Amino acid sequence: MLGFIGLAFGCGAGLSRLGWRVPDLMASAAALHGPLMICAFFGVVISLERAVALARGWAYLGPLLAGLGGAAVVAGSAGSAGVAAGLFLAASVVLLAASVVVWRLQRALFTAVLVIGAACWTVGNLLWLLGAPVHALVPWWLAFLIVTIAGERLELSRLMPRSATSQRLFVVVLLVLLAGLLGSPFAWGASLFAAGLLSLALWLSRHDVARRTVRGKGLTRYIAVCLLSGYVWLGLGAAVILAAGGLHVGTAAYDAALHALGIGFVFSMVFGHAPIIFPAVLRVAVPYHRSFYLPLLLLHGSLALRLAGDALGSFDLVRLGGALNVFALAAFIVGTATAVLRRR
Repeated sequence: MLGFIGLAFGCGAGLSRLGWRVPDLMASAAALHGPLMICAFFGVVISLERAVALARGWAYLGPLLAGLGGAAVVAGSAGSAGVAAGLFLAASVVLLAASVVVWRLQRALFTAVLVIGAACWTVGNLLWLLGAPVHALVPWWLAFLIVTIAGERLELSRLMPRSATSQRLFVVVLLVLLAGLLGSPFAWGASLFAAGLLSLALWLSRHDVARRTVRGKGLTRYIAVCLLSGYVWLGLGAAVILAAGGLHVGTAAYDAALHALGIGFVFSMVFGHAPIIFPAVLRVAVPYHRSFYLPLLLLHGSLALRLAGDALGSFDLVRLGGALNVFALAAFIVGTATAVLRRR
């Protein structure tokens, strides 16, 4: 519940930044749109997923602390950002500890990647607590989401035979991405980070089992379509950063790159993984229905409209695309809930 509150306020804060009229409480959090979406929503969801997988009581402190961090942001009192940063840092430390335990129980490449993803979130939260501006943390927070998703794809596709060469190539791609993160204070860091993201998009597109399952039917094909379309957005977001020569705050390229990665890639993965993750985490079945494609199409169409606005310098298109982004997420939530209720 705290996670979805974070999502709702994160979307409202994003709409406020685009000039849409939203409730005052949401508008007051406009400057913290990023922390709400990444930490207060995805931090809760990913930490909860890890806690369920580990099945240890202390691991549930992770999603709880992340949810409380989101509540601190929403509260909007003086010093709430500092309190939120501290709570998010504590949540990420719990997630990191849980990920290390999972790695020790099952020493594999995908569990090691999950540890790295949690560590990226921890570093970003620590920098924020120490006073770094939010835009300086963006690469670390994006890496948290992207690396974690890559690790989960390795896990879910581990039965697909891979050569030793392809696995070593994945490690090289990951090292390039991490080198770019470490170099983020310098001009070359963002470009190297983007090169790592682009390489990761190409690797996932080539080696993910979705290349085969997209020829299937029903839920299997739907998930594959979500994944493959997400990899396109991952590559496009990386290409925008490379073309712009980095992540320059306040520019159209910055908006395009962040939303191609955060909306196009990450939420495509959410749409695709929800029928798998929800039954495991929330203990509810999500039966497939053809209508699942509608929110996915709206997500891609609205994001394409937003990026077209960035490219053409049209704020009206960006504004409309942003509103439709939120509508796509709402349609996904309603569609998923309807599928659950229909099953019951």
